[in-house]
Amino acid sequence: MVGLAPILFSLLLGGLPILLACILVKKFSATHDHQNPAKNLPPGSMGWPWFGETLDFLKPHYTYSVGSFLQQHCSRYGKVFKSHLFGSPTIVSCDLELNMFILQNEEKLFQASYPKAIHGILGKHSLLTISGELHRKLRSIAVSFIANSKSAPDFLHWVQKLSISMMDSWNGCKQVSFYKQAKAFTLSLMVKHLLSVKPEEPVASRILQDFETYMTGFVSLPVNIPGTAYAKAVKARVRLSSTVKEIMEERRKGNVNRNTEDFLDVILSKQSLNDEEIVSIVLDIMLGGYETTATLMSLIVYFLAHAPIAFRKLKEEHQSIRQNKKDGEFLNWEDYKKMDFSHYVIYEAMRCGNVVKFVHRKALVDVKFKEFVIPSGWKVLPIFSGAHLDQALHENPAEFDPWRWAEDYKEMSKKVTVFGGGVRLCPGAELAKVVIAFFLHHLVLSYRWKTKPDESPLAYPFVQFRRGLQLEIEPADAAAA
Repeated sequence: MVGLAPILFSLLLGGLPILLACILVKKFSATHDHQNPAKNLPPGSMGWPWFGETLDFLKPHYTYSVGSFLQQHCSRYGKVFKSHLFGSPTIVSCDLELNMFILQNEEKLFQASYPKAIHGILGKHSLLTISGELHRKLRSIAVSFIANSKSAPDFLHWVQKLSISMMDSWNGCKQVSFYKQAKAFTLSLMVKHLLSVKPEEPVASRILQDFETYMTGFVSLPVNIPGTAYAKAVKARVRLSSTVKEIMEERRKGNVNRNTEDFLDVILSKQSLNDEEIVSIVLDIMLGGYETTATLMSLIVYFLAHAPIAFRKLKEEHQSIRQNKKDGEFLNWEDYKKMDFSHYVIYEAMRCGNVVKFVHRKALVDVKFKEFVIPSGWKVLPIFSGAHLDQALHENPAEFDPWRWAEDYKEMSKKVTVFGGGVRLCPGAELAKVVIAFFLHHLVLSYRWKTKPDESPLAYPFVQFRRGLQLEIEPADAAAA
């Protein structure tokens, strides 16, 4: 749930497939590039006809760098510049102040603006694409349930059961493909938490398979031709919707006996929601909690492999907590609140690794910012990684350094947008942090690990690992010996 709206989709929708879809589906002339002669536009280049500068913008690069495109453009034009991206004239911002201004003025001066082709895969009620009163209604439901869930003993126990199960499955292994396993872990957690479906149930395997197909559609050419990844993803979304509706129908018939309330129970009690809205919010939260949380877990594991001092400090914190627990006793909310350094590791991995690189917005009116004008109808891209890796804001910005948060947490919090902001601030941020903190507890007390020499997280702009984050592991006690 790290970035349910906007964190996950802002990355997954920003790739080359969307550019190609814009070229195939949209006419280039349907822009304000030549129609709006607004003065005081930021400097910049509109690039080639039709393609603009999108191909250069999307060149893969290390997630702990801004990439050559932004580096060159910021050096030449400044932190705010104009371009032509994803089929539209665009204002690109690597400026922290403007980024915060855009986020804080959602629904007033700016609005979420994602390519139309993606609506076919998300549905018309997705939290990512909807605005106004419907967005507020659905988001409030997600926020209220998450707030009640994050410290619930049943949820915290299940997180740890899954974590311990993963640690046990690695016994005797020399290598593990961590990114794949992290995704299986987070999806199992979401399915159990939202729908009370256990990993060993047949329906869980069906959901996992459909979700893998569903996710593939976000990074493929969105043309609905039979056999394409996009078409398969649209069908997978239909199957996922049917699965959720089947579970809903069983609940309404009273055919399910459970002692605890899950997310589906909560939203079924909301008489103001129709079935399509219920399905959309379930799939949105499942998707956010699945992909982005797994990505952040993987980034943390990657950075810790290259930061032995931070790893030792993190392990010491969790050893101290474990010493105060009885054998076999699970962690609780009070233990979580003691994990200060764990929080710094999570925040620093998000700043340095950039699960979110940018989000898609559109100006609703002409907006004046300092000496520049952002014309109405133009696309606006707040580049979060631009501020996260700004040397003027962070000393040695590409360096993974959790202690920068320990020195001045409040000041650091003002310099980053790791969970978005404004009305689309990630509702599941705290839930994601407790999941990752408890997982790290069992991981660092069980194993040590190394990455392959050529392994690295790359921005496409969504985060991928060159080798799927293959880890060489050894038990923690063997390493100590």
